[in-house]
Amino acid sequence: MTALDTRATVLPWLSTLARLVLGGVWIAAGVTKITDLDASIRAVRAYALLPESVVQIVGPGLPPAEILLGLLLVVGLGVRATAVISTVLMAAFIVGISSAWIRGLQIDCGCFGSGGLLAAGQKPTYGWELARDGGLLVLALFLVRWPVGHWALDAVLNREPRKDS
Repeated sequence: MTALDTRATVLPWLSTLARLVLGGVWIAAGVTKITDLDASIRAVRAYALLPESVVQIVGPGLPPAEILLGLLLVVGLGVRATAVISTVLMAAFIVGISSAWIRGLQIDCGCFGSGGLLAAGQKPTYGWELARDGGLLVLALFLVRWPVGHWALDAVLNREPRKDS
């Protein structure tokens, strides 16, 4: 087996794994916030980066968007486009968390529910959050480059009809 054969065999499986992991994280993040959109608004507001009018859109809009991105990735529909959007969002989250850390804010990122200012005595976990989001960013970038994997609707929808001779 040549290196090209190995690559052709391994990359689709790595793409599938990346798609399922990133999609699962998006779904988990959205589901934990969808039932308490006020908490999502508080989490976005705590970063003190966006005007209040934008906070009122981003806060409640983020959980359903995360669920949609996750579902699209899990079923493998529009993988490259969804990976590009995921890349932009992960980069924005990294910038937001880094900004909060640099500015000395004491907040919960709100990534998986709750969010907002931390209670007295609680410490933020910015290092862990940045490492996690950095890893997810790498998965998203991988999918931008290699979106074709197994068990994906994209493959079914893009399949060319068989030509009988």
